[in-house]
Amino acid sequence: MNSLNGVMVVGLTGQTGAGKSTVSKVFAANGFAVIDADQVARKIVEKGTKCLDEISDLFGQIVINEDGTLNRKGLAGIVFSDKSKLEALNTITYPYITGEILRQIRVHSLKGEKLILLDAPTLFESRADDFCEIIISVLADADIREKRIISRDGLTIEQAKRRMNSQLDEEFFRSHSDYIIRNNNGMDTVNDIAWEVSGKIRELYNNTQMPAKAQ
Repeated sequence: MNSLNGVMVVGLTGQTGAGKSTVSKVFAANGFAVIDADQVARKIVEKGTKCLDEISDLFGQIVINEDGTLNRKGLAGIVFSDKSKLEALNTITYPYITGEILRQIRVHSLKGEKLILLDAPTLFESRADDFCEIIISVLADADIREKRIISRDGLTIEQAKRRMNSQLDEEFFRSHSDYIIRNNNGMDTVNDIAWEVSGKIRELYNNTQMPAKAQ
């Protein structure tokens, strides 16, 4: 749980290909400030950063492009085929990611944006769930997610399966979340569910911020 007065951070996570970004857009439309952990992860490995230097030291120049930027495809090919290497990468990146997330939470709070959605695929792995008062997980059937990932990222079936298998299983998400949004159907359905959930959380937040009545 975060320690900033009047701030509620809602964690949004789930399985790859389940449709998390769709849910995030609905929350943004309902007035939530959104911190995108994928963008944070890109920011902390930009050219010249200390984090990128540490990654290069561990994996070698094979993961660095000629212009000094991160070779994302090269790195993905290494870590998604070897769990121990993925864990080693996470050990390097997660402290930088959580530090930047905390900084962004404070910036939103100073701007008066107190309802914050933290959109984070690796919310639990990075321990960023520690900042959150409510956690939502977006789930979908494996065959549906596989098709979405292949279409979205241009992966082969094998690459898609590797990426899916590198994540926590469905039971973990279910047992560690306050809300589950299942996205096997069309966009209208998931939009309606996400709007309902965001409304409930907004109402909960407003109720907790109301001053107590005088005795």
